[in-house]
Amino acid sequence: MPITNSLILSLLTALVLVGGGFLVAGALRHIPGRIQSGVEIIIEAILEVMTQVLGVRELAKKFFPLIATIFLFILLNNWIGVLPGIGSLGFAQAHDGKEEFIPLFRSANSDLNSTLALALIAMVAIQLYGIGKLGFFRHWSKFFAFTKGPVYFFVGILELIGEFAKVVSFSFRLFGNIFAGEVLLVIVSALLPFFASFGLLPFLFLEFFVGFIQALVFAMLTLIFLKVATSEIQH
Repeated sequence: MPITNSLILSLLTALVLVGGGFLVAGALRHIPGRIQSGVEIIIEAILEVMTQVLGVRELAKKFFPLIATIFLFILLNNWIGVLPGIGSLGFAQAHDGKEEFIPLFRSANSDLNSTLALALIAMVAIQLYGIGKLGFFRHWSKFFAFTKGPVYFFVGILELIGEFAKVVSFSFRLFGNIFAGEVLLVIVSALLPFFASFGLLPFLFLEFFVGFIQALVFAMLTLIFLKVATSEIQH
């Protein structure tokens, strides 16, 4: 498997999250310190938002590991990709008789492979949660309603097509926004070579904000689809 410049940052993000998790878990105390208090505030904020969407606290706790992991992984990937040196440090390489610049590091979410992998993980998890809650046959009867009449049959087929469309929507939405942000920063830095350090600041802050919004949208859509997948079928 080739090690790409976007995969390097994905691995770095994973190491930061896993390492940070072990550090916080090992430092848990009955009287929390500053780090533990900050982590607890973040966890409680995520759980509160999830509870408002789902309406049930216990269900929010059940989905929390998946949703929080998706949100934090995408968020940290987006923010690391905006840091100085990411996408600008690299080397020249000849390709088809032309010299191309190859960056050493590239934001993971500006690579369609990464966003497609995240979308597939989210959709597979949604189906597994649905099967776990409703049972295998009851879950898939949403899509293959052969015995309920032609209307339900065609609606089920449309729902099945919609599940595949969600993968495309998830992956291209995240990829498009992050890739467009990188292109914007490159264009601005080229237009303002002498004032780039000051002229880029508003766009850098904008990219940090967009990175947060995209992580939130991806996580919340996954949560909503989880709620739909685990709901009883109403006729």
